[in-house]
Amino acid sequence: MKQYCSVCPYDCPDACGLLVDVEGEKVVRVKGNPAHAFTRGTLCPKMAHYEKTVYSPRRILTPLKRTGAKGSGEFTPISWDEAIETIASRWKAIIADYGAEAIQPYSYAGTMGLIQHNAYHPLFHALGAANLARTICAPAKKEGWSAVYGSTRATAPQEAQKSDFIVLWSLDMLSTDIHFLHDVNAAKARGARVIAVDIYRHAAAKRVADTFIRVKPGTDGAFALGIMHVLNRDGLTDEPFLHEHVQGWEHLRDKILPKYTPERTAEITDVPADVIESFAHAYGKARAPFLRVGSGLSRRENGAMNCRLVFTLPALVGAFAKSGGGVLGSTSGSGAFDKKLVLRPDLQKYPVRTINMCEIGKELLQRKNPPIMSLFVYCSNPACTAPDQNAVTAGLRRGDLFTVVHERFMTDTAKYADIVLPATTSLEHNDLYYAYGHYTVGRGPAVIPPVGGSKSNWDVACLLAHAMGLKDPFFDQSEQDLVKTLIDKADGWPLPIDKEKLAAGDPVDLPLPNDYKMDFRTPSGKIEIENPRLSPKLPDYFAAEDDTGAFMLASAPDARILDSSFNEREDMLKAHVGDLWMNPADAAKLGLQAGEAVKAYNKRGETRFHLVLTDDTARGILVAPGVWWNEYMPDLKGNINALTSSRLTDRGAGSTFYQLRVDVERA
Repeated sequence: MKQYCSVCPYDCPDACGLLVDVEGEKVVRVKGNPAHAFTRGTLCPKMAHYEKTVYSPRRILTPLKRTGAKGSGEFTPISWDEAIETIASRWKAIIADYGAEAIQPYSYAGTMGLIQHNAYHPLFHALGAANLARTICAPAKKEGWSAVYGSTRATAPQEAQKSDFIVLWSLDMLSTDIHFLHDVNAAKARGARVIAVDIYRHAAAKRVADTFIRVKPGTDGAFALGIMHVLNRDGLTDEPFLHEHVQGWEHLRDKILPKYTPERTAEITDVPADVIESFAHAYGKARAPFLRVGSGLSRRENGAMNCRLVFTLPALVGAFAKSGGGVLGSTSGSGAFDKKLVLRPDLQKYPVRTINMCEIGKELLQRKNPPIMSLFVYCSNPACTAPDQNAVTAGLRRGDLFTVVHERFMTDTAKYADIVLPATTSLEHNDLYYAYGHYTVGRGPAVIPPVGGSKSNWDVACLLAHAMGLKDPFFDQSEQDLVKTLIDKADGWPLPIDKEKLAAGDPVDLPLPNDYKMDFRTPSGKIEIENPRLSPKLPDYFAAEDDTGAFMLASAPDARILDSSFNEREDMLKAHVGDLWMNPADAAKLGLQAGEAVKAYNKRGETRFHLVLTDDTARGILVAPGVWWNEYMPDLKGNINALTSSRLTDRGAGSTFYQLRVDVERA
């Protein structure tokens, strides 16, 4: 038996270090790598048996050609030669009739590997196909960070071990950032207090936090301003730090904070005034407060502003100058590698249109000039995960739309494809991985041959490039060639990276300068509470307009899946799929009972759920955990995205999944 180091490829901040045991050409065990500085030998339940995904009976093992109606899932096997020739001939005809911009790629983070995630970009750049704005997750959070900190590096998660006051803001870490628990527990063992701030009481709020603070959805920014008001009023700000390292504090203090008294903030946020006071005092008096911010608060029309305000809090107390203090939203560890080496934007010879992935349903149905005539989907499942699901599926049913899906399983989207191509898992191809929740990177080799006839993103991109007549030698490279190039040219990090260790396959920590927390990488060299390049220059809360409906509804993570990934694992999905959480008082008012089938609906559609009654959500607030394949939903009526909107955030053009209102009745 051989053992290989690898990395979890999924869209999670943790990017776990793996040890993969292989007998012959078969993976027999996947476990955590104790040499990984952040994940430290543990795995989440999803990856603990990754081999069940690799060898799932649901794996697509050969190219498929549609024989039934779109959406029926009726296909017949074909050869790779026929599949590639069919795609190339259809694309050539579309380019001749409509131009290359009528070909639309669609992808997100089904794999986070630097090569496979970006493998098709050079192909579509060279063809002149349309671009895709990949904004479905949390670009508003990124905008909120950059408004205050520019390109400043976030605090490493291990710093929290030395903190005495940790805030989990909009973060169910037991579902989405489980390895941060190592650091939180180390801090708690030293007496640290942990606070969870969120719109519902999730697993981390119950099992990790000492105190849970429930905030009304979309009002996080107002809560942050209320905290700042108290910090300023009661002399809990770090004035020397503010004077030396912060731009615009005086203007925020004098122009914005006076109106956010605890009483007024309580009216906006539903957080009691005394709770605002006590939180502000605890945060202001902490020796080294550490703020860990998730992404949920960013998924509203005011998401970037909410994040901008929350990210401002550490500046007021000088958290960065304190051992154990700081703030982590995203580490953006990809800065260690030059992604352009894979993306090859230089191959795009002229400007092309860009379509926002959050609006794919609308874009498929609109007849622009040119219309989308071919959709190529990889590393994503828009029929399941994109907003305004009914518009998406209506677009996918278009008879004149040529759809290709490169996928491991027959997903909701694959059922609408004309051609389905079988994809590899991360253990069947080569790649290089960074993380967005810590500063450790790693290499993932192909430890087994491709299962069945599956091929990697890179291999298919090269096949299509050759079939389309592209002669650039870039498409003659192997995955190993690209990995070597990325490692060899990884010279942009502030301190040297151990390239030899990384090339050998071991996890490698990106070294950070001793003063990195105080290196504020903004035009002014300071934390920019007041940003003269933005409008408004000073951050201030504004309310997001909701739909009509009796209830606010928020999607929530489920620890068993990640977006729509792992829905293939039937062994993990035996119960509590398609649940809708409701406060018992709301259910009593509607005459509903636990376990009933209920219908949630709005102007975009309706979805059936199983009703769960719980005090973990407040009156007027519903929570739907998980984004499930439609086959698992009651009555096959679609998942929560039949209800979500394609409108965009205030900055970053991101999704507004959490800004949603519905009515509910017995199904």
